[in-house]
Amino acid sequence: MAIGTDLTTGVDSNDPAEGLRAVASLRVLADRLERLHVERARSLGWSWQDIATALGVSKQAVHKKHR
Repeated sequence: MAIGTDLTTGVDSNDPAEGLRAVASLRVLADRLERLHVERARSLGWSWQDIATALGVSKQAVHKKHR
């Protein structure tokens, strides 16, 4: 099932399985967005510290995840 479909059906569902699929889809989407914007920031010359500050994490954490 597509991310959008999981989110659409899961948000308003009373079925925990559908709701949990929506949560999993949100995690996938958030990871994709983070990766995209970290790559974009790095290509524009942002430091690991600048990116970490924007994400609210340590420089070490963001560097380890995206290096």
